[in-house]
Amino acid sequence: MEHIHRAFSFFFFFFRFRPHNLLHNLLVRILSFCLLISLARFAYVLTIKGGQSCDSCFFSSSSSDNLLFPHYPSSSAFSSDDLSIIAHRPNNNVNYYRSIFQDLVSEGFLSPDSTTLCLDSLNGLDVLALREIGVLDSIGVSKIASPPLVVSRKPSRLPFDDESFDFEFSDVSDLDRSNNPVIFASEAARTLKSGGYFVAHTMAKDTYSLNSFLDLFNCCRFIRSREIDNLDSPVLRVHEIIIKKESVKFGKTQNTNSVRGNYSNKCSVRGYKRELVRLAEPLITEETLKPWITRKRNIKYLSSMVDISFKRRYIYIDVGSRNYGSSIGSWFLKQYPKQNKKFEIYAVEADKVYHEEYRSKKGVTLLPYAAWVRNETLFFEINREPSSRFGVKRRGMGAVQSSMRFVSDADKIQGFDFAHWLQTSVSKNDFVVMKMDVEGTEFHLIPRLLQTGAMCLIDEMFLECHYNRSCPGIRSPKYNKTYSECLDLFWLLRTSGVLVHQW
Repeated sequence: MEHIHRAFSFFFFFFRFRPHNLLHNLLVRILSFCLLISLARFAYVLTIKGGQSCDSCFFSSSSSDNLLFPHYPSSSAFSSDDLSIIAHRPNNNVNYYRSIFQDLVSEGFLSPDSTTLCLDSLNGLDVLALREIGVLDSIGVSKIASPPLVVSRKPSRLPFDDESFDFEFSDVSDLDRSNNPVIFASEAARTLKSGGYFVAHTMAKDTYSLNSFLDLFNCCRFIRSREIDNLDSPVLRVHEIIIKKESVKFGKTQNTNSVRGNYSNKCSVRGYKRELVRLAEPLITEETLKPWITRKRNIKYLSSMVDISFKRRYIYIDVGSRNYGSSIGSWFLKQYPKQNKKFEIYAVEADKVYHEEYRSKKGVTLLPYAAWVRNETLFFEINREPSSRFGVKRRGMGAVQSSMRFVSDADKIQGFDFAHWLQTSVSKNDFVVMKMDVEGTEFHLIPRLLQTGAMCLIDEMFLECHYNRSCPGIRSPKYNKTYSECLDLFWLLRTSGVLVHQW
């Protein structure tokens, strides 16, 4: 302050008694520059150093700002000055993290001797809190380094060896916002020692998301979960999950083939999925004149009831998709609640009439086959009905029949084992939504999906069941199943733990 006061006094004197010549102009510019330097130095000392004296800080920086950490540092890597700088950063609040970690120490999950990693630590406050309670071998990692407490990482791999840490911590939203939670979990498990603990904070609290989270860590055993206070909001609570590593299955990035369904085994639907079935809309037990309108109004979508963040991929399979606008463009992309997730879309359609349209649709993979119970040549009936507008016959796909039951007025198509394709294409870590409209073939496909266990890979299903629908007093001869038999099929799925909706 004294330097600035002197500068202003000199300026006042100089401008009051200034000579009007070239030397005067030169001196004015030099003195203006010096005053600007003094003001900048004063502002730096006041805001960054908290008003402390700093004789050379404007022109030199601490050597600690240039530290590089190829591995996590020991306790001697940080000086008291380093920690003092961090502790005086604006909006710093380590008390929250200190309280969290002290509780974990008292419960035996963390100790002063633990080598500790904080995942996606944005500013190092969690690392600082660990060091303040005596856990000295602590380091944070994030996309952007924040020396001296946080080092940078690559998108798909942490810069540490296998089984390097006794304890790992993931703050709220770290795993929630991850674009690939499987890789996030794989790297966390890879660097965690056997017997070590992983603690995650998340905003997801439903049992579906909890089980999806645990499925990411197949090397670990669930210890406990509880709700705790949120640092950012006193209203919203945080879900704290603790797991313990008991094997080394995640030594490398997870092989997705290892978690796909077993083609020969049935699956067992877990209790939390059965609870979701009980929360679904009730089935319509009475036949209605316009069922497609009544059913779609009452649907309770799975993604509107649970958090689907902890999934590897998001997949929509339209079995019997017909044209693009039939359900993909008109319903799924526009109406299905996707929680801002990008879905892979598969259109399963055997009728060649619709194939050309899908070639121009980006983001949609066409499977030009008929979903069936095995790989074989099939025939589907051609429905020919007079058109009242043009006076010509139009084409429509009828029931699929095996080559062993050949009918004359039919087109030859290729059928494929849909259950086998499903089990080799998706995994339990994927979020899979399926719509099925297969002109009566559902009475063959559904038992096959249940028998093989492929049904357990489907999170949510929309099924149109075909029966001899009544058209004012006349039953349609197109299908030989009744509405009661369709209800039995829906009850079979729901009692098996499958979240299925009438479509």
